[in-house]
Amino acid sequence: MSTYKLPTQTFTAHSIPTGSSKDELLRLFKGQPVDSLRTPALCIDRAIFAKNCEKMHDNVKVWGARFRAHVKTHKTIEGIRMQLQSHSGRTSAVIVSTLMEAWQIVAGGLVKDGTVDDILYGLPVSPNKLADLAKLADTMHAESENAKLRLMVDNMVQFQALEAYESNRGWSVFVKIDHGGRRAGLTIGSDELKALVSSLLSSSNISIFGFYCHAGDSYASTSPEQASSFLTTEMQTVNSAAMMALTLINGSKGQISAQNHQKPFVLSVGSTPTAHSTSFEGTPAARIAQELTGGELEIHAGNYPVCDLQQMNTGLVTAKNVAHRILTTVISYYPGRGSNGGDEALCDAGGIAMSRDTGPTAGYGLVIPWITDSSNALPCEWRLGRCSQEHGILVQIPRNSEIVQSSGNDATVSQGEAKSQLVPGEQLWIIGQHACLTCAAHPWYYVLDSGIEGGLNAVQDIWVPWKGW
Repeated sequence: MSTYKLPTQTFTAHSIPTGSSKDELLRLFKGQPVDSLRTPALCIDRAIFAKNCEKMHDNVKVWGARFRAHVKTHKTIEGIRMQLQSHSGRTSAVIVSTLMEAWQIVAGGLVKDGTVDDILYGLPVSPNKLADLAKLADTMHAESENAKLRLMVDNMVQFQALEAYESNRGWSVFVKIDHGGRRAGLTIGSDELKALVSSLLSSSNISIFGFYCHAGDSYASTSPEQASSFLTTEMQTVNSAAMMALTLINGSKGQISAQNHQKPFVLSVGSTPTAHSTSFEGTPAARIAQELTGGELEIHAGNYPVCDLQQMNTGLVTAKNVAHRILTTVISYYPGRGSNGGDEALCDAGGIAMSRDTGPTAGYGLVIPWITDSSNALPCEWRLGRCSQEHGILVQIPRNSEIVQSSGNDATVSQGEAKSQLVPGEQLWIIGQHACLTCAAHPWYYVLDSGIEGGLNAVQDIWVPWKGW
């Protein structure tokens, strides 16, 4: 007679239509044990998410800077409230990557109740979206007379489009500056930047709110010092742009009205690694932050509430700061099949569930359990080494491999005692490389909570992210 014990059975959510409401999902899933969830499933630890938000407010408070929260990673009402209001601080300014995010912030009541009063659309504005943006700005103002929509520009055609759309709209803009990463923006000293800023300052319909820089390449940082150096470059870049604008104003002999620009300019810089580096004292960036002469400093970041394997590789966070995991099920097992003679296994988390982003650590994710103790080493024996669309290949990590080093924190990820094998039907937790793309793949998130007894064993809440552009 067979002694095999069947695992907890899971069921396809085929009866749940796309775009189901939170109430419907809570009725189905709240209180359900984690091992009953259909995998792959994205789970978020609400307690870690909240601690990450508090930590960011603490960091910014030390520098006396403003804070603007980017919401693109999770795209949820619940997550935004936690980003903006924590035990350590408050802000009401956000960045969105899509207009869907902005409209849903309004629809969700966050502008009406005063949680959000400043929305920056974080892409240089496309001329074919101006009617939608104007309607959004009017809707925000109707919800709260203090609410303001801000745009981003880095091209004269965008300026011309804003001028042409309405003569009395009063657009508020950030000028996007390229610090050298070549993603978007204009470079310091370029004729294009001077011409754009001159035109903006001369406009009666557009006001410069500030100058914006984002060091996306700081994700390649491997130490607090390196991340801090990116932040130094960001601050110097936007300060130089603001100083150039102030020189133009001073040379205008009063022809530029005070209504045509923010006083002082807002100097907005940041990414999750550079924002995390503000917690380290005595860095050159900390000194430069106090010496900015072109305006007031604003820090922005977005990935930080969730974090991921890329952030762990910066040395600024550990697995204990990562608020998400993908729950996956082992499907099959292949002893000795690996290129190094190790074992391999098939799981149901592939490229769609994890994304195909990579990072300094090989593969598409690490198998790491939820961490609730204070141990200094987190056993890491398997990684998601290869991905197809709907499934992935788990590969054994060679013994004594150094996976992730964390600097200035209380935990590292290292090679533990290799497990003899995985068992089909077994469920595992994987930290993905890039949480922003991983979250985008999932129709809803199962929210757990390590801050309450048994909170990691059953579903506590459901967050439904916004989809679309």
